Amino acid sequence: MFFALLQGVDLKHVVASGSLAAKVVLVVLLSFSVFSWVIILQKAMLYRRSARASKKFRAAFRKAGDWREFKQQGQRYSASPLLGLFLAGYSEVTYQLRNSPPGEKSYIRNIEAVERSLQRASVVEMGRLEKSLGLLATVAATSPFIGLFGTVWGIIEAFQHIGTTGNANLVTVAVPIAEALVATALGLIAAVPSLMAYNYFLSRLKRWQTELDDYSLEFISLSERNFLEPK
Repeated sequence: MFFALLQGVDLKHVVASGSLAAKVVLVVLLSFSVFSWVIILQKAMLYRRSARASKKFRAAFRKAGDWREFKQQGQRYSASPLLGLFLAGYSEVTYQLRNSPPGEKSYIRNIEAVERSLQRASVVEMGRLEKSLGLLATVAATSPFIGLFGTVWGIIEAFQHIGTTGNANLVTVAVPIAEALVATALGLIAAVPSLMAYNYFLSRLKRWQTELDDYSLEFISLSERNFLEPK
């Protein structure tokens, strides 16, 4: 895409003839672009795997007759953030059942503790899903300004060449102007995909939060129905 936009421009000559500042700007922007695409692809694959695993997890969880057996099979759904919630809730439920008063039937007596364990696990899983998204936002926010700096620097160099040579023809200003345009283009090429991906992943995160909340309610409902001490 980058080379298509700059078709007809001899990039090697522009970079080789450019100043140190211009080269640094181009290297930084190119690094930002590559870095952002690595994050975009990683997050896209993570969300895809997590969505597939979560769909299978929900189906298996609803069919499970014994949570102990289901827990032993949990690693099949390790890509699903719902597994973290199940393990946290299961741990709290089994803790309360094991610590029931001697001689009495095992019940959970504090459903709020189960809710808190699910909330903590939800925060952890959302943090895992959100990881590195801030870097995309940083690339989207800073790349245009770095590109603008390269643009301004190229224009300054063009005027300096004119002042040095006393000649304002195209040969005099071609290289610094080309540097300015390349910096502008590369800044946008780094920023636009990062911003679009960041907004898309934010919308996906909202859906994930909804799914985590929905599963938490389902887990609490089943816990109350099967293990809560009757009043």
